[in-house]
Amino acid sequence: MQTAVLLAIGDELLSGSRHDINCTWLASKLSEVGCLVREIEFIPDEEREIIEALRRWAGQVELVVLSGGLGPTHDDKTRQALASYLGVPLEVNHQAYNKIVGRYSLSERDAVERSRSTQGAIPQGTSPIHNSKGSALGISFRIDKTLFFSFPGVPVEFQAMAEESVLPLIYQGSARRLSLFVVGWAESLLKDKLAPALKRKDLHISILPSVNIIELALSGEDKKVEEVAAQIRSLVAEDCLPTDCTSIPQAIYHEGERTHWTLAAAESCTGGLVGAALTDVPGISAFFRGSAVCYSNEAKIKILSVPSFIIENKGAVSQECAAAMAEGARRIYEVDLAVSVTGIAGPEGGTQEKPVGTVCFGIATPKETRTFQRQFSGDRERVRKRSLAVALEYFWRVLKEVSV
Repeated sequence: MQTAVLLAIGDELLSGSRHDINCTWLASKLSEVGCLVREIEFIPDEEREIIEALRRWAGQVELVVLSGGLGPTHDDKTRQALASYLGVPLEVNHQAYNKIVGRYSLSERDAVERSRSTQGAIPQGTSPIHNSKGSALGISFRIDKTLFFSFPGVPVEFQAMAEESVLPLIYQGSARRLSLFVVGWAESLLKDKLAPALKRKDLHISILPSVNIIELALSGEDKKVEEVAAQIRSLVAEDCLPTDCTSIPQAIYHEGERTHWTLAAAESCTGGLVGAALTDVPGISAFFRGSAVCYSNEAKIKILSVPSFIIENKGAVSQECAAAMAEGARRIYEVDLAVSVTGIAGPEGGTQEKPVGTVCFGIATPKETRTFQRQFSGDRERVRKRSLAVALEYFWRVLKEVSV
């Protein structure tokens, strides 16, 4: 199976009151097994619009997956639209629906039974798809070369049904998708650095940038993907996250397992973002002790023991203050490594000498304390996100330097 189209159905998606999760999730899964998603369409809860989309793509791609519109209420139109498109009536598949009812406790079955006439109905001649997470049957049928699947829009139901019925059918043994994550590069510079690998015509490489990290998504024949991945790793060896790590916090955990160093942070302008990012990783408590959010000058002095003369003479946004904050965090948490962040996120507070976006960082280890300053552009949210990304990057880079 080579090409697919995903149809997200629902007025709420077009109005912006809800966001699509299902189609973007499935698109990623399909890419991993070598299937090209040609289009993701958003369609209102209107039978005519759904039928037009089905006609538009039948015979044009190998796979069409619909998300949503299979509920029991008046605005769920997908089931009837499929029947009208096929020119057949709806009929309740009692055998398939009995399997769904049987999953529920006796106290819950009455409510499920009341939906039998709607959620148990599928177009005559189509195949039911079992729903292991909910009470609506999925629907499957084929027209010429195109295989259609229709699933409920509840994400946990959609994803379970897609994993059980769609993905096994489209698996291609020789096709593979692999992602590498490169830290600390601008997209334009990384493209030049990786030019020898990116010129390859025998596989597809997507460059997907986000804050301070770029995903390189490789898809193609398994052997060629591995070959190019090894080439990329050799070109930016110090900047690639470890295999199976898709974020810097995960890479920090990976290095923590290797070094067994304990970690802490001291934050001002990031207001706890560093600690929050690290504690998103399960098991990080084995290494991460905490983050002191010291936003005011008084907090920096009283909690982190930043000397008052540094605040008075150099300012709270200075490399000297960042150094004292990192050392203070290392001391109060009794850890091996502490990183600090202090800056001017804006929109106010900047001066000619220290404009908005000025951020200072400190890194304290048993041997030394390092500091550096960065200047970020953009609004308050962007400055804070960039500051977070750089702080996490240096946690990771310093841990990589540790020999055990």
